[in-house]
Amino acid sequence: LLSIMADDSDVASMADKMDTSGDPATALVEEPMNFKQALQKVLKTSLYHDGLARGLKEAVKALDMRQAHLCILASSCEEPAYSKLIAALCAEHRTPLVKVEQSKELGEWAGLCKLDSEGQPRKVVACSCVVIKSWGEESAARRIVLEEIKK
Repeated sequence: LLSIMADDSDVASMADKMDTSGDPATALVEEPMNFKQALQKVLKTSLYHDGLARGLKEAVKALDMRQAHLCILASSCEEPAYSKLIAALCAEHRTPLVKVEQSKELGEWAGLCKLDSEGQPRKVVACSCVVIKSWGEESAARRIVLEEIKK
């Protein structure tokens, strides 16, 4: 049994030979995240923790019940009354409002799509409004989003 176990000098030399610079965990920490990427990550985390309200009906309900932490509205929404209603509710309840460009992109971030075998989104459903009711967990992405909102 003793011959199978490596002694301390072997373990130390193996550790020296291992290249830790290619470690994916450290690469993710060092890579700076922009606001768009942080928002994507926050939406994914909130979706996982069942903290998203997607669409007009769910969003209005969450805003009225004062459960909303953040509201995301697509600028490509063609119905002006829709945009005015969401903006007014956010202003009334002092909920931060963030605008993104495309509703298809927002729908993809909110999980309104199917993923193919390679993990690429297919059959993306457009979504004009998403409300975060629960952040899920503390993360660097959440801090980036909160810092951007405060500006």
